[in-house]
Amino acid sequence: QAQLVESGGGSVLAGGSLRLSCSASEGAATYYCMAWFRQAPGKEREGVAKIDRTGQTTYAESVKGRFTISQDNTKNTAYLQMNSLEYEDTAMYYCATSARTSLHGPYCPPFTSRGEFDYWGQGTQVAVSS
Repeated sequence: QAQLVESGGGSVLAGGSLRLSCSASEGAATYYCMAWFRQAPGKEREGVAKIDRTGQTTYAESVKGRFTISQDNTKNTAYLQMNSLEYEDTAMYYCATSARTSLHGPYCPPFTSRGEFDYWGQGTQVAVSS
């Protein structure tokens, strides 16, 4: 059984909106941090947005002001509302969770530390046409 399940991808015209969901179960549900990454063909996987259990959020510069990450802790589910979509947003979108801690307590790893995200979903495709 998949521990992270994404949904909500699809095809949309530029300027349109999509809302992605990621639901965590079993071991993945013990996360402190949930993040969305994306990978376009021929490109490296990059971080898009992340949220910790306290609600603190971080966004990639390329999506600030257009994307909003939120969560429902009671459902172990995070959402990514994507507005004003651009052709460049076309990619496979993955959610990932992390339960890492340090001497200072749990933390949300930086986007560049993909190895610190313990669980990954199968991905959901987003295609934006211009």
